[in-house]
Amino acid sequence: QVQLVESGGGLVQSGGSLRLSCAASGRTSSTYAMGWFRQAPGKDREFVAAANRSGGSTFYADSVRGRFTISRDNAKNTMYLQMNSLKPEDTAVYYCAASSWAVSSTDRVYNYWGQGTQVTVSS
Repeated sequence: QVQLVESGGGLVQSGGSLRLSCAASGRTSSTYAMGWFRQAPGKDREFVAAANRSGGSTFYADSVRGRFTISRDNAKNTMYLQMNSLKPEDTAVYYCAASSWAVSSTDRVYNYWGQGTQVTVSS
């Protein structure tokens, strides 16, 4: 009952920054736990970060902790992923996801997904 649209991807040099946005429609985003996942060519979808319904609890994959920050503005029905100190290994399609049940690092828990936005980090 929620539609998700990612934006903000692009090409950036190693060490640079990008901010991804996920706009939700259909229902207020405060109803859902939300997360970011990514998928590189030939690889499985990988957990990146997640936030509970209020945004007060956040979780990060070890590979991005300290570099990425997840936040959400429920009044604007928007979630963000601030990505700093980007590395070539961060190159992937990034997906916004929402869960009706719980915040999780497991992708099967999320029942709504955006279309993805490409992030490419050059060395």
